[in-house]
Amino acid sequence: MIDKVGDSACRSLGSVFCYSTVKTLSLIDRVKTLVCLVVCWGLTLSGLADEPLTVTFRVTGADGAVLPCRIHLRDDAGKAWHTKFERAAPWGHICDGMAQFDLPAGNYVYEIEKGPQWSVVSKRFSLQSTSPPADQPIQIVEQLKQQVDLVGEGWYGGDLHVHRPIAEIPLIMRAEDLRIASVQTWWNEQNLWEGKTLPPTPLSLVDSARMFHVFGGEDERGGGALLFHDMDRLIDITGSEREWPPSVRFQDQAAEAGAWVEIEKPFWWDTPIWLANGKVDSIGIAHNHLHRRGVLPNEAWGRPRDENRYPGALGNGLYTQELYYRILNCGFRIPPSASSASGVLANPVGYNRVYAHLESEFTWKTWWNRFRAGHVFVSNGPLLRLTANGQLPGTTLSFEKGGGLIRIKGRLDSRDPIESIELVQNGEITKLSLPGEIRVKESGWILVRAIASPKETFRFASTGPWYVEIGDRTARPRREDAAFFLQWVRERRERVAETMKGDARLNQSLAPIDKALSFWQEKLGSSKAN
Repeated sequence: MIDKVGDSACRSLGSVFCYSTVKTLSLIDRVKTLVCLVVCWGLTLSGLADEPLTVTFRVTGADGAVLPCRIHLRDDAGKAWHTKFERAAPWGHICDGMAQFDLPAGNYVYEIEKGPQWSVVSKRFSLQSTSPPADQPIQIVEQLKQQVDLVGEGWYGGDLHVHRPIAEIPLIMRAEDLRIASVQTWWNEQNLWEGKTLPPTPLSLVDSARMFHVFGGEDERGGGALLFHDMDRLIDITGSEREWPPSVRFQDQAAEAGAWVEIEKPFWWDTPIWLANGKVDSIGIAHNHLHRRGVLPNEAWGRPRDENRYPGALGNGLYTQELYYRILNCGFRIPPSASSASGVLANPVGYNRVYAHLESEFTWKTWWNRFRAGHVFVSNGPLLRLTANGQLPGTTLSFEKGGGLIRIKGRLDSRDPIESIELVQNGEITKLSLPGEIRVKESGWILVRAIASPKETFRFASTGPWYVEIGDRTARPRREDAAFFLQWVRERRERVAETMKGDARLNQSLAPIDKALSFWQEKLGSSKAN
């Protein structure tokens, strides 16, 4: 009887409850029924009080016009809120300067961003049930200010790993003040162009200062990930297996198709094999393990770091850079790169950027040519624009026998406090003040990095390397580093042999690894003691 009465009472909400129904019940049942009505009616009133409230954001620039930007909105529990027209995503809400949210009463915090060269607005607000009704929206008006004019200085930033829908890219690039983007549309699992007519050109212009390319590709399997940029045609890598075919086969095919080939992260198992194959144009050191609010705490299926040497949130980033320094110590002159993988990982587009310096008209080709020359810095926050003896990164600094002085100067801007500015010279790290001066006595390389204060993620900037030649002599490979990569290749060979044990194709998979073993043995033979 209690269940029936409760069910009857709850069904009667929203309509007139018939008093005669109550009158026919016993006194006890009448009381139970009325209690149920009061409780349920109270819940209904509470629900009415919690009707969503409309909050409208209007973001402008200094001229008062609306400004494309990214908005992050969270409640006190950390839940991210989005407009009713978009899916929940960790990379924030992209808008043209106007955005509308329907929110229940509660406390919220919002952050509005537009790339690292712009100010950030971060504030809290509360919505009460006594706030204006939905037909009287609450408006929040904020202004962002451009703090650094990078384009005016000749620096154009790019994100080379974007997995967002092509139709969204123009607004995203304006909202992030991004100049170059490589959009990945084909990889091992899928080719988004399958069954479709390819565009007449893969390059799209957002405006005169923003461009993106839609034929970006990725080979990501047992040995790690290679990114392919700036291609006029595609190669077919669908249907590939974890260890078959060998990744160098796609590396060769992409290079033959005119691709810019990038090692997405230096800790991937096939890194020394790709280097030995000789077709690498850049190496990602500001990569998608590094997020706006954290760091992926491991090296995925790559070669793991020593967590005693590199613990915590900063460990992956510092390990990444150590590997890049070892590569430079082996005589490779490969510029650093940056990518965010927005769309598959929790990054906004352009969180990690590579900036190339242009001294002439901005075009797609001139940007990539300057990138190839190494006139770059990479960053996920600080903006580090330096010269050494008046020359940009990527330049060879030549000295007579005995060496000489290098004067480093330029600008460093950061929204986060800077913990340290460091000189890296042939892999050795020391503190540096800007402007600074150092003496070089041997051939090799130098670069400068700045590490910012956040402890939950690795936020930094690094110049590309300058190369030092004394007495017209290039640096010989360093023995410790050549031996390090030789051992790495041996370990990789053992892993592939075990994974493909009994597979008739094993010898074909081992062939490029054995070729790499010979390459690194020769490196070791020509090396010098550290």
